[in-house]
Amino acid sequence: MSADFIKMVGERIRTLRKEKGYTQESLAEKSGVYITYISDIERGSRNISLETLEKVLVALEVNAVEVFRVEGIEGIEERNDKQVLINAFHSLLAGRELEEVQMLLKVAKEVLGTFDRLGK
Repeated sequence: MSADFIKMVGERIRTLRKEKGYTQESLAEKSGVYITYISDIERGSRNISLETLEKVLVALEVNAVEVFRVEGIEGIEERNDKQVLINAFHSLLAGRELEEVQMLLKVAKEVLGTFDRLGK
């Protein structure tokens, strides 16, 4: 897992925590996770385990899709790691309805076809 992806997840957890009006301390209490661990997760300096992620999700009262939605993270388009960008694109689509994903796939095919015809 790339450091950029871990940082994006941490940033998203921080955003969700603040949206709920929780401090790191209150999230730590609700989740049963040490405050230093919460801080490390939010800074992207610690790789969160699935078990801990579940505790944090329950405490935040959100589902996993909310954590991996990265459209709120500023500057995602400017990152230079192709896999991070693919993961970000995937997370944008994950919470969408089937019809929306189908339409976006058609649009993407058209755009990429245009790029190919222009030799880009």
